[in-house]
This record gives sequence, structure tokens and C-alpha cells, in this order.
Amino acid sequence: MWRKTLKTTITVTIIPMKEALIKQSYEIARERYAAIGVDTDKAIQQLEQTPISLHCWQTDDVVGFERNDALSGGIQTTGNYPGRARNIDEVRADVAFAKSLLAGNHRLNLHEIYGDFGGQFVDRDQVEIKHFESWIQWAKEQGMKLDFNSTSFSHPKSGNLTLSNPDPAIREFWIEHTKRCRRIADAMGRAQGDPAIMNIWVHDGSKDLTVERKRYREIFAESLDKILAEDLPGMKTCLEAKLFGIGLESYTVGSHDFVAGYCATRKLMYTLDTGHYEQTENVSDMVASLLLFVPELMLHVSRPIRWDSDHVTIMNDQTLDLFKELIRADALHRAHIGLDYFDASINRIGAYIIGTRATQKCLLQALLEPLAKLREYEDAGQNFERLALLEEAKSLPFGAVFDYFNLKNNVPVGEEFIPAIQEYEKNVTSKR
Repeated sequence: MWRKTLKTTITVTIIPMKEALIKQSYEIARERYAAIGVDTDKAIQQLEQTPISLHCWQTDDVVGFERNDALSGGIQTTGNYPGRARNIDEVRADVAFAKSLLAGNHRLNLHEIYGDFGGQFVDRDQVEIKHFESWIQWAKEQGMKLDFNSTSFSHPKSGNLTLSNPDPAIREFWIEHTKRCRRIADAMGRAQGDPAIMNIWVHDGSKDLTVERKRYREIFAESLDKILAEDLPGMKTCLEAKLFGIGLESYTVGSHDFVAGYCATRKLMYTLDTGHYEQTENVSDMVASLLLFVPELMLHVSRPIRWDSDHVTIMNDQTLDLFKELIRADALHRAHIGLDYFDASINRIGAYIIGTRATQKCLLQALLEPLAKLREYEDAGQNFERLALLEEAKSLPFGAVFDYFNLKNNVPVGEEFIPAIQEYEKNVTSKR
């Protein structure tokens, strides 16, 4: 029986599937996988030890606590489902509840606009470590570690250009903001005994044609060099590329080619956001190429439909291929995994659980791939055998392993999380 009690919300009791049936199915699956050289117990252990950084902005549509304004500056949330978190306590309650439904020990990813500002306006070039001390304490109490992001959008000085702006006053404002964010991330990392990953993404670009493509990128590189000059051992910085921003469709300063080149020459972590590329692009193919030239990857797992729409992550071919490539490259230890979507059209807690579980399913399938045998076939030039095993592996009893993973970690199995979220909506979010 799965049972969780949250002091700020509700007690939910769910009658689970028969434990004996889940365990029996797992034993059959374990033997089936063992026959092709796969250790399911080891795969489950690896999955348990791989945290996913939950994105706080799913709770409130990336509004934050600075101005209580809707998004602007190359970014947009769609939908108006009831129950959006309105303050820091509600964000924390929603994150804690979502965490209670998930197997594994996950992290929390914060944007700068989610600081504990005490009801006062703090401009972004004035933000300090003290504005996140309560988050550091809360995360410690929750058993979560923190990651961080600078916030260049939704601000009067955002415009179309921030760190690449030719106006020195605007540019220095955003340089100072990002420097302060790195120091906050450093404080988080030192407090939790594990580096906080701080992501830099700017929306900079042009809606229509520009003749200064190189100039803006030169300025952007100079700004980044200034920001990264300070040695902060408690954090790691990553830089995120983008195909385009909303209203900035013709030119993106921080494009994939710019960011790949910058990260390769500066030995900086590259953020690969799966929502930032065309559907026809094979994002998973970027993994092996980037890992030859950058030290680590930050994976922002999202789902585009026709553009960077940031739909809830599901278990689709693109996400599955991404994690298979990561495991095939023996690079799980060089990657950090986070979610980065903000769907306001459905229950926001449900969006958390669907996306996190889908990411875990894809990683588990990658860990269960009979890689040793596949490599053996490939090295011997046995291409028929390789393709045959890849196809047969698709129908192995992966679901039984995932069910057991959740049962083992005392969280809902299968669709049992649905009534728990419905109960939370009835008693908590619907009353906001």
C-alpha cells in the first residue's frame, strides 16, 4: 500500500496493484533480460542514483515573485488551467507533493525571479545570496539539491538584446545580474556539498533581417568571458543554445553553432534543450559530437510540436534516442538531467509527474539495452544480428521493471498517481 502524508496539504491513500503480481512479473523480466546479458537490478540502481532537476516554473507558468507579470522577451506560456501557484509557499507545496509521487531523489531548478524577496522589489542587478537562503534551508529539509538559472527575459531592460546589447549600460546591467546569479549558485553548491548547475540562456535576437550578426555575437562572447572570469568552485556554469525566440524568429545570437563553439573553446558545459530544435533534427546525434569537445552536458528535456512549444515530455522516439545515445557513449556521469517545459493547459502537478516518469522510462530503457552484445555484433560486422537484437529488445518486458522500480521506492505504480493528483487538486489547487 502506498501512503503519503504532507503536512501542508492532504493525506492520500491508494490501493495499489497486487504487490505479489508486480514482483512476480519483475522476476520473469529479470530472467528474460539476463538471458541477453542485462542486469536489471543494476539498471534500477543506476536509475535510483540519477536525479532529475525538477523545474520550479511548471508550478506558476514562469511568473516568479519579482513583478507578478506574464512572460515577455522571446518566451511564452500557453494555457490558463486553474490552480497556478501564486506565492513561494504554494510553489514549495506543489514541488513537495510532486516529489512525493516520484521514485528517486530529485533536485530542484530555480530561476532568479523565484527569490525570497519578502514582498520587496529587488532589481536583477541587485539580487543577493540572502534572497535564496530560505530556499537553501527548505531544500535541505526536503532532501533536495538546488540548481539555478539567470533570468534575462520579462524585464523592462530585456528588449531584443541583453548580453549582446551594443548599449554598454544595458549590457553591464545583465553582466552584473549574471555574475550575481553565479555567486548565488556557488552558495547553493557549497551549502549542499554538491555543485549547483547554473544555466545561462538569453533570448537575444531579431524578429526580422539583421546585418550585424557577427557584431552581436562578438559582444555576447565578450560579455560571457567577463561573467565567467570569477572562479566559483561551488557551482558549474552551462550555456544554452536556442533555434529562435518568439518575436525573434529571424536571428538568434546564442544559436547552436555559436554555443557549441563557445563551450568547446572555453571548456564549458553545454545545455542541450530538446525543445529548441526542429522536429527533423536528430538531437540525439549531437550528444556524441558535443562530448568530444565539451566537458559535460546539461540536458533540458522538453517536447516541441511545431516550434519551441515546451509541451510536457512524453516517452517518444526523440527522448528515448537521446538517452540511448547517452548510455551508448558511456557518458551518464558527464550529463545532468533537468526538465524544461511549462504547460499551463493541464493540471500542473500532473505535468510534473508525466514528464518526470517519461524521462525515467526513457533512461531505464536505455540502461536495459543489451549493449555488450550489440557492440560485439557491430565490431564483428554482424549487421543483421545487430539490427535483429535492436528490434527484439523493443518488446522485452521493460514495463515490469519500471513497475518494480516504483514499488521498490514506495511511490504509485502505473496510473495510481492519477487519483492522488485529483485529490490534491480537489483539496488544494482548486481553492487558490
